[in-house]
Amino acid sequence: MFLAVRCKSSYTQRNYSKAIEKFRKFISHKSLRQVTWREVEAYKIGLIKGYCSITGKPQAQGTVAGLLAPLRSLYKWGSDPNIAIFPHNPTTSVQSPKVSINSQNHYLTRSEAGELLEQLKNQGDRNYLIGLALILLGLRVSELVAVRPSDFHYDPSGKFTWLTVVNGKGGKRREVKVPNVLWEPMLPYIGKQSVPALETAENANHKIKDKPIFPISIRQVERIIAEAALQCGLGKKVTPHWLRHTNATLALLYGASLQQVQESLGHSHMNTTQRYLHTVEQLKKAAPDFVEDSLRDFF
Repeated sequence: MFLAVRCKSSYTQRNYSKAIEKFRKFISHKSLRQVTWREVEAYKIGLIKGYCSITGKPQAQGTVAGLLAPLRSLYKWGSDPNIAIFPHNPTTSVQSPKVSINSQNHYLTRSEAGELLEQLKNQGDRNYLIGLALILLGLRVSELVAVRPSDFHYDPSGKFTWLTVVNGKGGKRREVKVPNVLWEPMLPYIGKQSVPALETAENANHKIKDKPIFPISIRQVERIIAEAALQCGLGKKVTPHWLRHTNATLALLYGASLQQVQESLGHSHMNTTQRYLHTVEQLKKAAPDFVEDSLRDFF
């Protein structure tokens, strides 16, 4: 019931389910109703120290916070007086580890993005379109692998193409404008998808629309991007999420407003989008540059 009500996307449901089951194994001698803050705190320490890891290695702070978040959500929901599955919320007294923002430099420069796309293009249409969609649209990888042909549509003028992200983070929908440089090669790629010979054209078209454009796993997309970055010698451990950061950074750097980027990326809060401003300000003219200009006559 909790997963169905509070987790809108299947991706979130899967992650929350895994996190809750991991905790249930830790407190196998108790039911969820009997848990106190002590068990939650011990679980957190076990994750940090590596006691709750199969490998015995300490978990990163971000990983620990990510494993505690589903428990907080579960107990907050279940201890609501109108639901009353749990007598209390044992997570309120447990602090999550402070997670430092280490993604500020997880982006590609304009030239690096070009090199990556060129490498992907050499590998074939599919890989090229995957990279192009991630960079131009700023999609999460889970959103990319779920895109279907029927998610694209024209605006009322018939001039521009838009993508409806049906099931974004938190089950939210949003509209993302699709540049022609992506849409023009995407159309023939969609048309090349195989159609069973014995089916009628109407049924075949219906099945094509229902089929994901990129019927591959998230892990496969991650491997495609990582290998391409390695092959073109970028010297960075590039992930699909790096391309989402690249989208936001380049958009702000070349004149997009915070609100435009927030709507395109599907951020619930402006604070999330504002994190990219620090990176953009670093790329622009910095204080030493102004000092240099003022003293230029003396150099």
